[in-house]
Amino acid sequence: MRSLERAAPRGAWAEPPPIARFVGDTLTIADSELHKIVRDPLELLTRAVQPLLWLLVFGQVLARVRAIPTGNLAYMDFLAPGVLAQSALFIAIFYGISVIWERDLGVVHKLLVSPAPRSALVLGKALSGGLRALIQAFLLYVVTAVVGIHLRLEPLPILGVALALFLGSALFATFSLVIACLVRSRERFMGIGQLLTMPLFFASSAVYPIALMPDWLKVVAAINPLTYMVEAVRSLMVVGGTTAHPLAMDLGVLGGALAVLVIIGAWVYPRLGQ
Repeated sequence: MRSLERAAPRGAWAEPPPIARFVGDTLTIADSELHKIVRDPLELLTRAVQPLLWLLVFGQVLARVRAIPTGNLAYMDFLAPGVLAQSALFIAIFYGISVIWERDLGVVHKLLVSPAPRSALVLGKALSGGLRALIQAFLLYVVTAVVGIHLRLEPLPILGVALALFLGSALFATFSLVIACLVRSRERFMGIGQLLTMPLFFASSAVYPIALMPDWLKVVAAINPLTYMVEAVRSLMVVGGTTAHPLAMDLGVLGGALAVLVIIGAWVYPRLGQ
């Protein structure tokens, strides 16, 4: 198509509007990233093991101990949305390692000399990170149904869960990309990723209610995007699930943080090629 456009007389082809070019570039990047899943689906299966252990081992033990008050929700019903959000976090937070590999293979240099805007490159990778999480979430959804979690199976709540997981995963994938652009070393990136995952997870309401946290940790939870993803998923996923904030606020925080990180990512991404 591009060769045809170059060969055609001037004016023979209408120039697409900027927004159409931006959307096309974004979807092209997302599509190329998703092809990696097709070539290596085992990656998603192996990353699903740890969340399953949290649900089937850790959750079952604490449910028997009954040490964490969760109101009207059974502890397993309370934990399942947190584990689902955890799986999205874990698969997204290490997404940036692929960007460092692309730099070493010379792919980043080819992308940087393309006419695609940097924001389209970053947003395309963010969309890919969100879709990766949805594929893994489907597997975990099936497991939660098998172990007896009281799921809401109406179409709208399921779509709402998918939206919350998609936004949160895209957010953390972009955050991971920003870190990769700044450190530019696989070893440093892995160290930072491992350092961040557990604090983000435990400074949210994934495992226990925020009301049980000390005051300083409540402040951290209030600025932790994972808190809003967990609460949105919990309110939509399980029967009787609630959120401390309006659902629109939870989704708005995730969408707003994603937009900010895409802007930051578009600014730092060219540095990866230097």
